[in-house]
Amino acid sequence: MADENCTKATQFTFLGLTEHPQLMPFLFMLFLGTYVLTLVGNLSLIVLIRVSPQLHTPMYFFLSNLSFLDICYSSTISFKMLLDLPAKHKVISFAGCLTQFYFYACFAATEIYLLAVMAYDRLVAISKPLLYTAVISPGVCKSLVIGSYIAGLLNATVQTSALLRLSFCSPLVINNFYCDAPPLFVVSSTDTRLNELLMFVFVGFILMTTSLLILTSYAFIVVAVIRMGSVRGRHKACSTCASHLAVTFIFYVPTTFNYLQPSSLNSQQSKKIASIFHTIIVPMLNPMIYSLRNKEVRHALHSLVRRKMCS
Repeated sequence: MADENCTKATQFTFLGLTEHPQLMPFLFMLFLGTYVLTLVGNLSLIVLIRVSPQLHTPMYFFLSNLSFLDICYSSTISFKMLLDLPAKHKVISFAGCLTQFYFYACFAATEIYLLAVMAYDRLVAISKPLLYTAVISPGVCKSLVIGSYIAGLLNATVQTSALLRLSFCSPLVINNFYCDAPPLFVVSSTDTRLNELLMFVFVGFILMTTSLLILTSYAFIVVAVIRMGSVRGRHKACSTCASHLAVTFIFYVPTTFNYLQPSSLNSQQSKKIASIFHTIIVPMLNPMIYSLRNKEVRHALHSLVRRKMCS
């Protein structure tokens, strides 16, 4: 009977970041600045890695792919959000909503797998430095990156296909600023237990397997660092690992909070705040973390600036 009286929704309306109109200009400028910094920071890192011969190593190959993912990941959310902030009615079509969610789920899952790949790369570099170029060869690098994208595409395809079984009655308002699965579960007129279970299994599997790989890699890294006789070698190893650990931590914590909790009205506001952090703030922070904490990146940047000034 509920389905018979239901007018199928052809578009969704976002509640957005806040219901206070006086905050909109401030939020627009704040997140526009954040998005610009995200684009400039990640694009600059990609270009720097490409033009600097000393950065043509597997570690920076993975880092350039991470920056590319951050651009795509952030643009999927930020571009639509910035268009909606000054708008009175924040609407998105049903097809547009599924498309946004598909690319978001794809890039997010791919980034999680790539962070695990980068942990394995650091393990080989620190524990087996003489075999590093043989183990992490260009072919292996490309295979690991392609594998990460395939895993991300698989996650997005399954999650988006599962959303197609849900019904939504018009008019429909989503308590969020982008299309994500948990807020859609809340407003669906269909039983979402299967979708929630599927999301819990997939996201839980992704986070558990990658976390296990990262923790195992760093356990062996700690052992390898302790055995090092050179203080300089220990410092260099800790410096490169610290950047990766910081990026991994600030990405995993809000993602885990968002997706491994049951969907409920009481948690929507807190999940919205967590979403702002891992979809908008983290992609901006990643290039800063790697640039500020990595001597090789700073030296490559200084060398590039000197060459430009001399020319």
